[in-house]
Amino acid sequence: MKTTIGITALIALGATAIAQNEHQHHPPRSAEEYLQILNDPKREAWQKPHEVVMALDLKPGEVVADIGAGGGYFARRFALHVHRVYAVDIDAKLLEAAAQGAPANLQTVLAAPDDPKLEAQSADMVFFCDVLHHIENRPSYYNKLSRVLRPGGRIVVIDFYKKPLPVGPPPEMKLEESQVVAEFAAAGFDRLTSFDFLPYQYFLVFQRRK
Repeated sequence: MKTTIGITALIALGATAIAQNEHQHHPPRSAEEYLQILNDPKREAWQKPHEVVMALDLKPGEVVADIGAGGGYFARRFALHVHRVYAVDIDAKLLEAAAQGAPANLQTVLAAPDDPKLEAQSADMVFFCDVLHHIENRPSYYNKLSRVLRPGGRIVVIDFYKKPLPVGPPPEMKLEESQVVAEFAAAGFDRLTSFDFLPYQYFLVFQRRK
């Protein structure tokens, strides 16, 4: 990873709080500014968090690991539908914000840049939103995720299309959808399904190959 999982994910979202004619990569200068960007009400119009959660068809007994959870934008929502949520990040201040006022079944995990610090077979779903394109040495990271998943578990990837968009990073920072599918295939995962209702992001669901 180039910096922290959570912070780099939030950089990718920075344009939601910046006028479209302004440079998209004016970097936020503090955790507080990152959180303001992440929780900008304008984000909901294109991120469609309710629709995302409903599409995942979460079950009450499941455990979800939100990698790069930041301030808990999705983790808090998942916690309303499942048994437990691990909000995983390597920025302690962002995790403090994620935990503040969160449901009791949300547990923060301070991770390392190359390790989510989750126990083996501890999650039914691993979730990435606008994070994967910041992770270096993804094949090694996928191997760690494979150990984290329970049998039948899923990995969900939401990330920006590799083209100019009014939100997110420039195209050269992004991953092609086909590249993501190929990388997971090489790591032993097949695409289970995908959704196309997000205007700026692909939405892919993977499962370990049997």
